[in-house]
Order: sequence, then C-alpha cells, then structure tokens
Amino acid sequence: MVSLKDVRKIYQMGSEQVHALDGVSIEFAQGSFWAIMGPSGSGKSTMLNLLGCLDRPTSGTYTLAGEDVSQLEDDDLSAIRLKYLGFVFQSFNLISQLTVRENIELPLFYQGWEPHECAARAIEMAERVELGDRLGHRPAELSGGQQQRVAIARALANDPRVILADEPTGNLDSTTGDHIMKLLGELHQQGKTILIVTHEEEIAAWAEHRLHMRDGLIDRID
Repeated sequence: MVSLKDVRKIYQMGSEQVHALDGVSIEFAQGSFWAIMGPSGSGKSTMLNLLGCLDRPTSGTYTLAGEDVSQLEDDDLSAIRLKYLGFVFQSFNLISQLTVRENIELPLFYQGWEPHECAARAIEMAERVELGDRLGHRPAELSGGQQQRVAIARALANDPRVILADEPTGNLDSTTGDHIMKLLGELHQQGKTILIVTHEEEIAAWAEHRLHMRDGLIDRID
C-alpha cells in the first residue's frame, strides 16, 4: 500500500543542510498497524509528513496505492490526500467556529459532495465515534477526548485506506488515550492501514509493528 525507496529529505537551514531522512526504504502493507518511534530529531515526523503528502522527498520514490507521488504538484497531492489518507493530530486541528458536524464534513466538502450527502455522512461518522448527540456543539464545548474523536470521525469521513496519526493521545489523560487507541485498533481490525507517530511505549504496544528511527535512518523494526 505504502512504499518508500531510498527516500531522502534535506532542509536548507541558512548555510547548513539538515538531513532529516537519509535514505529510508520501507513498505507498509495494506491493513497493517505501525508505530513510528524515535527521539526528537530522528526523522519520524518528517517521515509522517512525506507519507501524508504534506511534503515531498528531496530524492527517492514514494509509492502510494501503486502510484508514484514523489514529485506531484500541490493540487495533485491534495487530491491524493483526499482520496487515500485520513489525518489525526495531537492538537486535534478542529476549526473552532464550526460545529462537530461541520468539522466532520470538511473533507467531503472539498471533494465536491452535495450538502445533504455531507450531512448524512457526518452524522454516520459522529455516531460511529459515539458523538451523535454532540453534532451541534463546537470544539470549545467538548472535552479533549471528545475533540479527538471528532478528529477521527473527520479522518474517516472520506473512507481513507490509510490513517496517519501524529501523537494522537499526547494531549489526553491515560484513560482517554486508551479509548482513542481502542478506536484506532478497531479501525485496524476493519482493514485500515494505521501509521502512528508516538514516543510512548504504552501507545506503541497497540501496534503490530514498531519502526524505530534515529538520525534520519531506520534503526530497527520489531
């Protein structure tokens, strides 16, 4: 489903070049569940940005669902994200002025769905994460765990094949974090590919595989 081949990402910081990824090759099979781990500066967040088509590699090949997306233009990358990918972030990234239903509808709106279709799908996804009674609420009226469930519902709205999560429990207490991970585990059981960046061993334990990064390289896989 997802393949990186000799991928490098170099950032120019003034006169210095920073090799955030230094020749990474790995495949993530459809339906697998991976935790991407490593210390600060190891390259794990850079990898997630590349996998999420939020950035392009300096060199190397990124293949998603059989298509080389390494050097696509911004509009094409946006279309790929909407077609294949769902995102869950540590800070939730909900729009404060919008209701739960409207936040969940966003990716569908950008895909050109009709308003009544957006609304029906948003209600379905909200009920899936047990927030069907919060559709008219705004993020400030929800707990952190509820906001993260809204973010997951939004990530699922376009039925993505791959869910990318960046420290999705980082702003939550341990009990709420376990609930979020249980939900991601259920999505994995339903055939979704889950790629999660975390520094917490307890969170990584939910995954089938753990990819450890160090200095822009894969250190080990277990």
